Amino acid sequence: MASDTGLTHFDAQGQAHMVDVAAKAATHRVAVAGGRIRMQPQTLDAIVQGSARKGDVLGVARLAGIMAAKKTSELIPLCHPLALTRVALEFETGGDGVSCTATAETVGPTGVEMEALTAVQVALLTIYDMCKAVDRGMVITDVKLLQKRGGKSGEWVVGE
Repeated sequence: MASDTGLTHFDAQGQAHMVDVAAKAATHRVAVAGGRIRMQPQTLDAIVQGSARKGDVLGVARLAGIMAAKKTSELIPLCHPLALTRVALEFETGGDGVSCTATAETVGPTGVEMEALTAVQVALLTIYDMCKAVDRGMVITDVKLLQKRGGKSGEWVVGE
């Protein structure tokens, strides 16, 4: 039962609880999230050229994002553990940094927005970790849900 505020993770008494999804239909669900890490030009050059001291920054960040998506329910207290059918991360370098887009998919009774958002955050944090020795001023920004599909609410796209 949701509280009268519409926040589904609180009951009528205002206590936090895990949402019961037992009666929801299992559907194909997809979520896409994105974010960016801004950095100094020489830091970006090291990533692009593969000359960062810790190795393949984007390759490691991709794996970290995938692993994070799979562990989302261990990090976010009221998230359901999900059987993810796909997690994919893409990186785009240019301008003042690196953009990351994560796509998470499942077939189940609840969405994968938190998994996509967690994948992006951890991938960007991994880039920070791997490059912080040369650039402690990097800024992670603009992390947000870009799109979701499936379930009762159907499709949602940022800006629409």
